[in-house]
Amino acid sequence: MNINKYIDHTLLKATATKADIVKLCNEAKKYNFYAVCVNGCYVELAAKELKNSDVKVAAVVGFPLGAMTTKAKIFEAKECIKNGASEIDMVINIGKLLDGEENYVEKEIRLIKEEIGENILKVIFENCYLSKEQIKIASQLAVEAGADFVKTSTGFGTEGATFKDVMIMDSVVDGKAQIKAAGGIRDIETAKRYIEMGVTRLGTSSGVSLVTSGISGKNQY
Repeated sequence: MNINKYIDHTLLKATATKADIVKLCNEAKKYNFYAVCVNGCYVELAAKELKNSDVKVAAVVGFPLGAMTTKAKIFEAKECIKNGASEIDMVINIGKLLDGEENYVEKEIRLIKEEIGENILKVIFENCYLSKEQIKIASQLAVEAGADFVKTSTGFGTEGATFKDVMIMDSVVDGKAQIKAAGGIRDIETAKRYIEMGVTRLGTSSGVSLVTSGISGKNQY
């Protein structure tokens, strides 16, 4: 199993510096990760650092709370694609989902997908704040809106990915969208189990230790 090709090598901390992003990109090239995942202000730098490599640039949108206006998220997504990202990881409006405003949530996902076209859209639910039923609803809305991936968490909530939540998401998307597990994936056994469950992408800041089976990473994401 080439676990490296499942990994979105991630750095989304508020304290991330230019040097940190360059290091992230160098590690991604060295270990041939699928993508790096960065905040919007670093997309241009990451794209430059990864030029002439196979590593993609994923950018987060509406991160980490999901509570921005739809227009703000659309602008952010367009800007990230323009600056060199080919994948967008957007956070749904969690409060709207909790209020039962399903049309709002679906429309927002759909509008962002329409705006980025053929580029990949991953939709982050933040499962730790949702009931099992709400995870099912979010999964269905994401599929109906044309999302490419459903994603468990930002890594900034109270809990990251869980096997139980991934099973729920998988049962609903039923092959119509891929699944990204993120949050707390720090050891190779956990990573492999997610892949065996059908997860096709792992969001982690512990990518290097996963592929080298070295010391486990310390970061939450």
